[in-house]
Amino acid sequence: MGDLTHFNEQGRAKMVDVSAKPETIRTATAQSSILLNDEIYEKIANQKMKKGDVLSVAQVAGIMASKNTSNIIPMCHPISLQGVNIAFDWVKEEQGYRLKIETEAKTKGSTGVEMEALTAASVTALTVYDMCKAIDKGMVIGPTFLVEKTGGVSSSDYKRQLNQTDKEE
Repeated sequence: MGDLTHFNEQGRAKMVDVSAKPETIRTATAQSSILLNDEIYEKIANQKMKKGDVLSVAQVAGIMASKNTSNIIPMCHPISLQGVNIAFDWVKEEQGYRLKIETEAKTKGSTGVEMEALTAASVTALTVYDMCKAIDKGMVIGPTFLVEKTGGVSSSDYKRQLNQTDKEE
């Protein structure tokens, strides 16, 4: 585990200086999910939601959020994203349907894109909640986690060892 680098000599928050780091291709994949009841699943699957195509709107919201991560996470660097992708997968569970959300962010730069991928996953799930809350406010979001990150020189690649709970959710 690395040292905390977001503090200055006075112990106050600072944005880390990455100006000396070389530019490399960097990717990050994150995952979130939202548990929905059968009624919401049926309406989304059959394009019957009054607010429109839930998955398309959520996908665009996630992409927009990833591009604005540095505006909402104070110590994130504004970066030029080269690509963002969001994919969905439905899983039937005892309590209803889980919509799995997987996001991938990519850049060529001097800092990673983990926060952009995590922000995209989170906002995608939040948008689904927002568009469906009139039917059921009991939807459950999460877990949200980093699946993988590549690129960079000073830190190694990371790949989460998915446990059984992660695979089921």
